[in-house]
This record gives sequence, structure tokens and C-alpha cells, in this order.
Amino acid sequence: MHLQLHMLRQPTDSSCGPTCLHAIYRYFGVEYDLAQLIDEIPQFEDGGTLSVHLAQHALRRGFDARLVTYNLRIFDPTWWCLGPRDMIAKLQARLEHLQNDKARHSHRAYVEFLELGGQLDFFDLDPDSLERLLAHGAPILTGLSATYLYQHPRELPDGRDDDVAGSPTGHFVVVNGWHAESAQVLVMDPFEQNPFNPQGEYRVGVHRFINSVMLGILTYDANLLVVTPPRARRAHA
Repeated sequence: MHLQLHMLRQPTDSSCGPTCLHAIYRYFGVEYDLAQLIDEIPQFEDGGTLSVHLAQHALRRGFDARLVTYNLRIFDPTWWCLGPRDMIAKLQARLEHLQNDKARHSHRAYVEFLELGGQLDFFDLDPDSLERLLAHGAPILTGLSATYLYQHPRELPDGRDDDVAGSPTGHFVVVNGWHAESAQVLVMDPFEQNPFNPQGEYRVGVHRFINSVMLGILTYDANLLVVTPPRARRAHA
């Protein structure tokens, strides 16, 4: 399985998320100026954004957005059966117990995502569930740990490698294929200096990919985002 996807190189160190979303918009035939897209998506002062911000952007432009999350910083496992209204209530109730500005911002962003009609999903991530997601014909945008995916040293805030004093780094890539025989996923990566292929497309073992997704929790993501045109549009395509 191989979904044909064209991805530009990210123009800055912190614009991987918008660049991935830009590629998905193009996959569905929607042309969007990358520089404008980068300006429209919120970023933190220390750089980077969240999958939920990318999902909000898609929802506001008429797309459906489904987030499969493993982020225990935000979602308690006992919430997984909750509907949108009860989930919003839990997220809002948690706000008063948070000390970190980024954590509070993340919770509010998920509230807005649900209010916009976004869908949350929770299930064990394994090769079979990943293959089932791809079988629907939509690429998967994921926020994961670049440190684990690349097996690269941790980094200082200025981007220098430092395995002792550095911290894990988050990243966004898009999964656009599955190779069952080798148990590998096909990845489109907007970062030109990735260790696999400067052109951006490469295969990586599915278990290494899954571990990278789970470790994305260290940088407030650890999720899969599936953006698709609204059902009505798909039905008339």
C-alpha cells in the first residue's frame, strides 16, 4: 500500500507540522500557500506546534479531523469511553490543577478541537491497527519523538546536539504507506537533514515507528492525526 504524496522541505526548524499539513491538503486537491499556512497555525515561543492545532486548522476549513491519542499528560485512560461533552467537562475541570502554561494551553486546545467537531479515538497502536487506518486511503500525520525515530542525540534549545545536557526533540511526519512483507511503514519527512533520505521518503520498521509515536508524549503529542474531506464532499468526488 502506497499513497502518492508530494511534500515540500520544511523552510524552518519549527515548521514541520504545517509542512506536513500542507502535503495532506495537496493530497486532497487543496492548494494552500505554505508560508500563509505557517503564519496561521499557532506556535509556542520555544518553537513548534501541536497536532491539535493542525487539526483545528483543518476543521475550520471544512475537513474532518480524527486524533488517535496516547497522551497521558492530557487524557486519563478512564476517559476513553466519554462522549465529546463529558470529555470537554473533564478537560476543563483539570485546568485548575495544572501548573504549566503549555499544559494548560494544550488542554484548552483540545476543548476547542472538540467544540469544532473534531473526533478523538483511543485504541492500542499495533501493526494491524496502523494498517487498518491506512486502508481508508488517507495519509496519517503524526507527532512523534525525532530523538527516538532518528536515534539521534538529545538537543539543547539552540539545536546543538548534547547527549548529556540535551532534551528529546519532537517532530511531525506523514505515514503514507505500509509494506507488509518487511513490516515497515512508508514515511514522508519534511526535514531535509533526516538520517534516512534527504528527499524525504523512506521506510522504517513499524515497531520503531510505534515506539517513536509513544515517546512523543515527552513533547506533548504522541498521536496520529487523520484529516479527510467531509463525507458529503467524498460522496460526490
